[in-house]
Amino acid sequence: MADRVTVIGWDGSPLTAAARSALGAATLVAGAAHHLALPEVPPAAERVRLGSTALAARRIAGHRGTAVVFADGDPGFFGVVRTLRAPEFGLEVEVVPAVSSVAAAFARAGMPWDDAQVVVAHRRTLRRAVNVCRAHAKVAVLTSPGAGPAELGLLLEGVHRTFVVCEELGTDREQVSVVTSDKAADHIWRDPNVVIVIGGPVTPGDGGDWIAGRDPAASGPRGWTLPAEAYGGGLGEGEAELLRAAQLARLGPRIGDLVWDIGCASGAFATEAARAGAAVLAVDRDAEACARTEAAARRHGVQLHVVHGTAPHVLENLPEPDVVRIAGGGAAVVSAVADRRPQCIVTHAMTRDAAELVGRDLTEHGYRVECALIQSVELDTRAWTETERSVAFLLSGVLPDRAP
Repeated sequence: MADRVTVIGWDGSPLTAAARSALGAATLVAGAAHHLALPEVPPAAERVRLGSTALAARRIAGHRGTAVVFADGDPGFFGVVRTLRAPEFGLEVEVVPAVSSVAAAFARAGMPWDDAQVVVAHRRTLRRAVNVCRAHAKVAVLTSPGAGPAELGLLLEGVHRTFVVCEELGTDREQVSVVTSDKAADHIWRDPNVVIVIGGPVTPGDGGDWIAGRDPAASGPRGWTLPAEAYGGGLGEGEAELLRAAQLARLGPRIGDLVWDIGCASGAFATEAARAGAAVLAVDRDAEACARTEAAARRHGVQLHVVHGTAPHVLENLPEPDVVRIAGGGAAVVSAVADRRPQCIVTHAMTRDAAELVGRDLTEHGYRVECALIQSVELDTRAWTETERSVAFLLSGVLPDRAP
């Protein structure tokens, strides 16, 4: 095992005294090509091109001597320190930090970033990173080859965002470009790069100065669901507060998810799913319902995308959902949604026969189905008399073979 492992963050600034001291004693130096070309790297040191961090960690663990690992930005922020400290390698590391690439990118843009979401985009996480960009007004994306500005722009089709693309920060080839998301695929971008994605209203609220990357659900009224008055009153059938709460509980929308709300009506459910941090596509064939949903989103300071059209046909070109709520369209829409294989589907029926038909269809598609009769009775607490009654069969289907 290496006698000593020092991880040096590099942001283009001159090396600190601590970094130069560790580097001068190194018998192995690992890093990218521009790190290994630094004049301070000892000529006699073994040089390891840093590709797979896990492979480099094994090499260092078997090295007898003093090792230095270079990393761009702050190596403790989505960096190599996590891998090097993994139990299977047994390495104890010292860290010489630098300004993170995210902090540097926002500095170049002249913007605060305590209210930003920060995500890492690899090929396997690109879709979830895009969903965060759909749902939030300010996102920093740490990209990778195959999951860069062009791919982000392509997957954000139909959603307008502004990209601040910061290429090769800290080098003499550093460049900062501002483009709209629909133009990002027209460029060839150099790695490494960081993309700041900006769009929609930024509503810091009263509590926006005490927690970084503040969750939208942390502001506004408490509760998963809001009363009818929050949406101007007059909620439609299937929009009762307790039914919406049960649907939200079954779906569990979260940051990185894409939620379809089919038959969005007043926009109550779509708004509440967005308050949980998820990206939401709200679908309705009624133009007035679409307008009400957009107004509800503006009123509550969340971002969602409204699609005017009739299901199931309008669903064909929508991006893949993680969870879906179906408020209208019957068995034909349920079957079309199940064909897209979201992890979870919730819907409701007003009769037992309709519930059985939907439940059978979900079962045939491989979903594990649960059904419950939800009855809520609202009472006027001044006289304790009944004011409203709602009864519905709540159905949920979970796809066992799809990971969350």
